[in-house]
Order: sequence, then C-alpha cells, then structure tokens
Amino acid sequence: MEKEKLFEKALRDFINYITVEKGLSQNTIDSYRRDIIKYLNYLQDSEIKSLDNIKREVISNYLNSLRKKRYSSTTVARMVTSIRSFSKLLLREGHCTHNPASHIKIPSTKKNLPKILSIAEVNLLLDFKDLITPLDFRNKAMLELMYASGVRVSELISLNVGDVDLEDGFLRCIGKGSKERIVPIGENSISSVKEYLKHGRLKLKPAFREYALFLNFRGKRLTRQGFWKILRKRAKQVGLEKKVAPHVLRHSFATHLIENGAGIRAVQEMLGHSDISTTQIYTHLSQSYLKKIYYELHPRAHLER
Repeated sequence: MEKEKLFEKALRDFINYITVEKGLSQNTIDSYRRDIIKYLNYLQDSEIKSLDNIKREVISNYLNSLRKKRYSSTTVARMVTSIRSFSKLLLREGHCTHNPASHIKIPSTKKNLPKILSIAEVNLLLDFKDLITPLDFRNKAMLELMYASGVRVSELISLNVGDVDLEDGFLRCIGKGSKERIVPIGENSISSVKEYLKHGRLKLKPAFREYALFLNFRGKRLTRQGFWKILRKRAKQVGLEKKVAPHVLRHSFATHLIENGAGIRAVQEMLGHSDISTTQIYTHLSQSYLKKIYYELHPRAHLER
C-alpha cells in the first residue's frame, strides 16, 4: 500500500476510534484530527515512508519545530496528547511494531485561573430594566439560565423546550462525550424562561418542527456565534469593562457556589467534569478571591507606615 493511502487509512482508523470507542465530543475530535493531519504532513515532508519507521527522535524534532514556530505550550501539550493516542492505536491495530511516542512526556503548562465576574457584576448583567421585544425576553432567559446552571454555551444552545422542567426546577443537557446530566435551576431562571416562553419564543415564529428552546430572529436554533454577540453587546450595554466571554458565566457559577460553601463533588457533578482535578481550579480561584478581599478590607492586613 502506497504511503499516502497508508497514512489516510491510519487517520480514518484513529478518527473512528476516538468517535466510536472513546465517545469524545465533536470539538475534541476536530482538534485531534487537525493535530494528526499536521503530524502526518510533517512525516511525509520528512520522507518517512512507513508508519513503522517513526522513531522517537522524529517526534521530538516535530515538537521542536512547533516550538520554533512559537506555538504555545498549551498547544504543544495537546499535540503530544494527540500523537500519543494516535501512536498507541497504530500499535494496537498492527500498523507498526512499536510505539515511538510511549516515552514522550506531555510538557507542563501554566494554568491560568479563569476569569470570573463578581456577584455585583453578575447582577448588573442580569438586571434587565425593561423587557419589550421578544429578543429582550430571550436574552434575559438565556443569561439567567446559563448562570443558574453553569452549562457550557454549546449545551445551552442545544437545549430543546422539553429539556427544561420548570415545575421541579431542573434542566437536562448532553455534555462532552454525549454524557447526560441533570442540573438544578433557581427561581429567577425559572421565572425568566416562563416569561420568554409566554412573551418571546412564539413571537419569534419557530420554524416547522423546531424544538430549540432559544431561537434567533429567523425562528431557528441560535448559534454559538449568535450567543457570543448577544453576551458581548449586553456587557457593553451595562458598562462592564471586563471581557465577558460565554465561559465567564460558567466560571462565575462554579466559583460563587464554592465561595458560599458548596462541596466540590457537587460542583463537579453540576459542571459535568469527568475528572475532579478540573473542578479544583475553582477552589484555587476562590482562595485567590478571598485573599484579595482580605487585603482590601481587613484593617490590619497591611503594615502601618
């Protein structure tokens, strides 16, 4: 089998593996695909004629080439993860007789604490003075629901009308890896969604068999880009100087819960994190926030001059 077809088959096998067996999210699958295509292009440019001819030095040289091109440490670390998974599958499927990436270490990356809004800033963002148009009711309901549940933006726009139980105060969403979870929601978000369903959604004239909860002005499911524009416009409208991206509301949800005594396991479940270490960053963030408040407000926190 000629080299190009061999590489193409290996890529197809890998995508099938992470899609069917691993059940990864579409965004993760797309990232892995891009990483491996770049890697295979490098192998071809380096005149690697067989998957069994890949040596550890080849992978090291490739990673060094990425660093020279000023790829971030986070991107290089993800590339290593992709190549390790790919190489492991090649060995399992008999494409090669050894795993050249088995001893390639994932470089450590600096973990920046996520940006959050204070409770006062969240209240400012969600305090809609006048609700007049259907879009006003929709925007308030979306932002209230996102902060109330901590769902990802992809999960929010994927919600159908039947996914939100306004009587018992829960929503059902499908997260990463097609995993379903049930998340409680509070009275403010329940009230806002009820108002939107009453005064907004039907007036947006949903398309035939359109079950999406949140619609655009054409009556179709709102997109991620559409939500991002709405959030950015709203933040500017109320005078927030911080850059408010969709994930900021999710980060704020988790941090505010922990600051007010929520257990990390409960927050992990509500966020849909498979690994609790991902959730622990909010504990660090909460400690950082408390330290900041302490030094701002405690009368004996600073040396007298």
